[in-house]
Amino acid sequence: MSQSNPASRSSPAQSGVFSTGTDARVEKFTESISFDRRLYAHDIQGSIGHAQMLADVGVLTADEANQIEATLNEILKEIESGQFPFREDLEDVHMNIEKALVDRLGDIGRKLHTGRSRNDQIATDTRMWVRDAIDHIDTLLVDLQKSFVGRCKQDADTILPAYTHMQRAQPVLAPHYWLAYTEKLERDRQRLADCRKRVNICSLGTAALAGTTIPIDRENVAKRLGFEGVAANSLDVSSDRDYIVEFAFCLTMIAEHLSTWADEWVLWSTVEYDFIQIEQQFCTGSSIMPQKINPDVCELIRGKSARTIGNLQSLLVLIKGLPLAYNRDLQEDKEPLFDSFDTVAACLELAAPIVAGATLNVETINSRLDRGFLDATTLMEFLIKQGTPQRTAHHQIGSLVALAMKRKCRLCDLELADFQAENSILSENVYEILGVDKAVAAFQSYGSTSPLEVEKQVTRWKKQLNLN
Repeated sequence: MSQSNPASRSSPAQSGVFSTGTDARVEKFTESISFDRRLYAHDIQGSIGHAQMLADVGVLTADEANQIEATLNEILKEIESGQFPFREDLEDVHMNIEKALVDRLGDIGRKLHTGRSRNDQIATDTRMWVRDAIDHIDTLLVDLQKSFVGRCKQDADTILPAYTHMQRAQPVLAPHYWLAYTEKLERDRQRLADCRKRVNICSLGTAALAGTTIPIDRENVAKRLGFEGVAANSLDVSSDRDYIVEFAFCLTMIAEHLSTWADEWVLWSTVEYDFIQIEQQFCTGSSIMPQKINPDVCELIRGKSARTIGNLQSLLVLIKGLPLAYNRDLQEDKEPLFDSFDTVAACLELAAPIVAGATLNVETINSRLDRGFLDATTLMEFLIKQGTPQRTAHHQIGSLVALAMKRKCRLCDLELADFQAENSILSENVYEILGVDKAVAAFQSYGSTSPLEVEKQVTRWKKQLNLN
């Protein structure tokens, strides 16, 4: 059974072509003010720049532009103080601010929208927002890099077992581990910097989709708003959300790197590993088991990567197959964008102090370093340097490992005769390269865990991050 339509009313966004008002249910369905209000500062900044440009080209008088600027700044202060009444029936952040401007300035306020559309206005607002968001995330990434590099001195002599396939593989210095994450974060920063170049292009002045007949100066407003250039095709501007998807991807990669680190530290904090202690202020307890100290923050950082992955997928599906130019579907880009930013920013804000404050359980780590034959590859490469072909050496050391496993001992516990039975090149000097300390010291290549190479990399990162 059909229900009678709720009362309808005219929307400020409607033109004279409409003979009826908007159904109240449509107002509820189409509003975006509940989430796009966070663009208010950028919307006002863009409007001020637009008004100043209109005055420069003679569309507004200098006095009109000054009145618009002053009034918009008043509205800005009201919003920031929580005194501005955002209205759902005004649909979005643009119309809420414009309505307040018109209510205070009348026809002068009505002139502001000359030469622009909400299509290029929202594109400009979100570009400025994303630009600031990139800068904020970059700062947080640097903070986390500093936390990792800051650990290197205190952990300089600690050797950790590195894994492949979750099986012990080779020994590495702890600082080498920390710098691995620092490198990942640096690539995140580079992606953001590259993304920012495409974000920092001005959309304003392309209007709805074809441009405008008003003699505006797009370069003028781009310069005022801090953009590096102007978008060259009005149709493209009206439909383009590449920069949002690209930023969402960058955020997702950051979340993935954080998830890898968090997962590792969750494992390392177990009794079975007992490699690390996370400060208790970043842990929680159990409602039933009194002994529990759970690494919940790391678990949530790991889990929240799912949100950013989902948001990225939503954005990719959103823009799939949309015809040129603007379509209302694009209103759905902001919530996943905002959520991914908020999620990654919150994770980074916690990750830095967690990394800085954690303590390696060196005694436990050292007590188990002789497990897993971490020095086997070093022994193989010792044979290679003596002239044994790699595949031959690989097989021979594998046989020695099998023998040690059978005897339940370390490689260094085997008799010299055992080594010589596999390869006569081996002599007493074989014992000079066995053991994790000697294995680490034997590394030479650039980028390896060689103590000298690690020291060089730590020095480079300290200089790059301005750490003493």
